[in-house]
Amino acid sequence: MAKPLVVVIPHQLGLEEAHRRLDAGIGQAKEMLQKAGIRMADATWEGERLSFLVQALNQKVDGHVDVAADTVRVEVNLPLILSLFAGKIQQALDQNGTKLLTKK
Repeated sequence: MAKPLVVVIPHQLGLEEAHRRLDAGIGQAKEMLQKAGIRMADATWEGERLSFLVQALNQKVDGHVDVAADTVRVEVNLPLILSLFAGKIQQALDQNGTKLLTKK
């Protein structure tokens, strides 16, 4: 197993608003992933941690999102074969996460 991919996204929303936006964004994420041929098998909240499981290219990818008052930390455990795409995945997480957490 490759080392986890970690993305930390700063925000100025506070804990509750960041949590609310991430929760609302789960549906959008499922749709976006499905268009790319990736299935989100599970996404569950426990406190301020969202744990998820997706399936891509016959591989299971799990991880979690930790929400804090000023940052969101995403950790994804990629199987070795999918670690080849780590750069693109990191970029997508950073860009989409920043959009979702930008103050409006």
